[in-house]
Amino acid sequence: MKAIWNNLINKYGYPKVFITIFLAILLAAAVVQKQDIPMLLRDSSARVGMFSILVLALVPSITSGTGLNFALSIGIICGILSGCIAIEMDLTGFRAFFTAVFITIPIGTIAGYLYSLILNRVKGDEMTIGTYMGFSVVSLMCIGWLLLPFKSPEMIWALGGKGLRTTITLSGKFDKILDNFADIKFLGMNLPVGTMIFFGILCLLMWLFLKSKTGAAMLAAGDNPKFATASGINVDKQRTIGTILSTVLGGIGIIVYAQSFGFFQLYQGPLMMPFIAISAILIGGATSRKATISNVISGVVLFQALLTIALPVINKMTPEGNLSEVIRIIVQNGVILYALTKVGGND
Repeated sequence: MKAIWNNLINKYGYPKVFITIFLAILLAAAVVQKQDIPMLLRDSSARVGMFSILVLALVPSITSGTGLNFALSIGIICGILSGCIAIEMDLTGFRAFFTAVFITIPIGTIAGYLYSLILNRVKGDEMTIGTYMGFSVVSLMCIGWLLLPFKSPEMIWALGGKGLRTTITLSGKFDKILDNFADIKFLGMNLPVGTMIFFGILCLLMWLFLKSKTGAAMLAAGDNPKFATASGINVDKQRTIGTILSTVLGGIGIIVYAQSFGFFQLYQGPLMMPFIAISAILIGGATSRKATISNVISGVVLFQALLTIALPVINKMTPEGNLSEVIRIIVQNGVILYALTKVGGND
């Protein structure tokens, strides 16, 4: 028995094993409490689709050697800005969604390149600098959202007519445009098939990229920079490519998140979102040095299912307090702390 346990820990890591066990306990408790299991599964799949690409955005930053991208909020802001531009253009449906995605690519590329210039000068302290940069950019954009010259009455404050609202609704624009695509029902409930297809396409593209010559060079640069340099690989260039890809995917990810959620959340909204994505990929078995597509998929499924099922189960057990939110904070920050203690170790 001990040998089996050790094999599981060595293969999957403590976070993934313990979260899986905890999730199984929650599922059993949900059955005992006679919770609406189909609804919980539907809500879990919706949350998986919402956060999937934000988690995928961490793969290029980790594999390129810059570590966990705590400044993913920079890419998220690029995506929100692109979505606002699409709304300003008065576009709707798939046209609005894909316009926002295409606008995100050049904006995210520029932002990612500028951010990479900083990362290439602070090697070894990327996560600390990333946290500072992410918080700083979000704070600066609190001023930017008030000064940007948007005119759409759907976005600006009703009184005074200047500055963007805290929450911008996507109703009538591209609300659930992916979620409602290829409408398929499971146990009488709609599944976000379109969002899953979009996520699958990006996973495939990321997998193909990592198998390419550039992807192989990036993996080598991230795994062993000194050996990569001796082999003629420009490590700084690979780190730049990884940072740009992570930033662009972060922008696309928030657009996918928003279409499912139904709103863009400005100002302080993007501040803590990188921590949710980081927690998910770490639960999936990734480390600060290595990440795969399978880590993304298993991590986002486990983490979002855990949060979705824990909410009604724990609240029913302790109706006098919001203990489920406490559990979420403990799990989210706990796996990040675990990962940070492994930095520099044999992970």
